[in-house]
Amino acid sequence: MPTAPAPPARSSRAEQVYEQLKRDVAEFRLVPGDRFTEQAVSERLGVSRTPVRQALTRLQQEGHVEVLYRSGWRVLPFDFDKFEQLYDLRMVLETTAAHRLCEGAQNAAHSQHRVLLDGLTTRWLTPMAQRSTDAVQVSQWDEAFHCTLVQAAGNAEMARVHRDVTERIRIIRRLDFTQQARIDATYDEHAKILQAIHARRGAQAEMLLRAHITTSQTEVRKITLHQMHLARQAAGAMGGAA
Repeated sequence: MPTAPAPPARSSRAEQVYEQLKRDVAEFRLVPGDRFTEQAVSERLGVSRTPVRQALTRLQQEGHVEVLYRSGWRVLPFDFDKFEQLYDLRMVLETTAAHRLCEGAQNAAHSQHRVLLDGLTTRWLTPMAQRSTDAVQVSQWDEAFHCTLVQAAGNAEMARVHRDVTERIRIIRRLDFTQQARIDATYDEHAKILQAIHARRGAQAEMLLRAHITTSQTEVRKITLHQMHLARQAAGAMGGAA
């Protein structure tokens, strides 16, 4: 029996350029207000201009850069109002999901969703010595934790909207894991949220989840503003030395 052809690799050259440029924006190697050309990016990354243009178009659609008429591209300033609106939407979706999980905790129809929660419990209710200290890994696990909570609630449309919100706030949300204290707090807070859901304490689960998201939002904003300040200082120093 002939074997089916392997699916195309997801990580194309344009995808790689996109991920690199998004990291550059998130880590302030490209500072809000910076202007640059496709040719400069092409030369820096050692690729042709076609994948660069494709990656920049995607970043433009996500609101990270804008094209300037005959002048290349510009990194857009962070729109904190937009991010706060997205965090508000995230709050509604996740607290609603937590209530539904508590209400359906003993419903046989929700058994498959309980398997998802059991997986989260295994990962987050762990002894201190077994916790990961890898900021990138914990950031990915944190995102998966919140997405899985909404998915486990059983509303596919709610989960779809939540995934879209998650993608749009990822670029600054990851900054919350640059300090070990925040990683430790994430483990502790996730554990308490899961314990409240397993105990079917909906009001407590909502309160804990709301506090967890609010704290993260505040920390991310503070770190973002600090990083922007440092990046502008560094750019000014380089300009003065030129």
